[in-house]
Amino acid sequence: MNSRLLLTRRIVQLLIGLFLYGIAISMMVRAGIGVSPWDVLAQGLSLKTGIPFGLITNIVGLVVLLFWIPLRQRPGVGTVLNVLLIGPAAQLGLWLIPQQTELWIQVALFTAGLLLLAVATGLYIGPRMGPGPRDGLMTGVHARTGWPIWSVRTGIEVTVLIIGWILGGNVGVGTLAFALLIGPLCSLTLPLFAIRLPEAARADAGERELEGTAEQAVQYDLREGILLESDSGSRARAARRATSSAIGAHGADRAKPSPRADARTIAAYWLDDRLFGPARAARATNQAGTAHSARAARASHATEH
Repeated sequence: MNSRLLLTRRIVQLLIGLFLYGIAISMMVRAGIGVSPWDVLAQGLSLKTGIPFGLITNIVGLVVLLFWIPLRQRPGVGTVLNVLLIGPAAQLGLWLIPQQTELWIQVALFTAGLLLLAVATGLYIGPRMGPGPRDGLMTGVHARTGWPIWSVRTGIEVTVLIIGWILGGNVGVGTLAFALLIGPLCSLTLPLFAIRLPEAARADAGERELEGTAEQAVQYDLREGILLESDSGSRARAARRATSSAIGAHGADRAKPSPRADARTIAAYWLDDRLFGPARAARATNQAGTAHSARAARASHATEH
């Protein structure tokens, strides 16, 4: 696939993903059994200000993007489009989908919205054109402070959830379901829709402008959706492989890494050293002394003759 066609595919997939993301949010809002922490905040702000939910979503995204400035991160094309498009798509969905009050319909609508949001996440992250403003805030704080990514994510989302709940946002069983299920679902959709770029394209200056400087998750823990590796990390690893001078560094005959001792092996060695180490040391000392005496005796015997 040539570069222009690949770029077109990436942009189209990004736009479809952002549109579906907004529709998925509106489905969960209309289900009325709880929404994600950031949507709880948007709901609360909308109730207190009277500003439509979709516009509030845009405003929140823009405010979060301003926090990127002290973190010294530059947004990608996908980041900017995220701020601009998800809000209107969500507002369109709220206009099309009526509020539900029957429990079985609420559960079905929320489930469909959650599944659609996971698909939309894979679609808009897959083109690798920059993370959403909220994801960039999380990875930016992690990069600047060194705090574990799970603690940064938890701290941010608990904070916005509490603020949104105080303002009147809808916290319910759907909020808990979102927290537990979105990670495993996205771990399935992210690899499915990921677009693999040629190494030459990923190292291009124009490509860096499209992606921005914020780190974007490309691998997630199956259970919790925790960031394991970033785009910059994978690029650095590829660069090390490309510039390695080690023989066989690029081939299938590359030397296999030595196996790492597990915790049980380490514990066994530690216990063996504590129990039998002194005896082995004493035995070694005695053997060394005996050998020294034998050498001295032979030397004395040779001198006498």
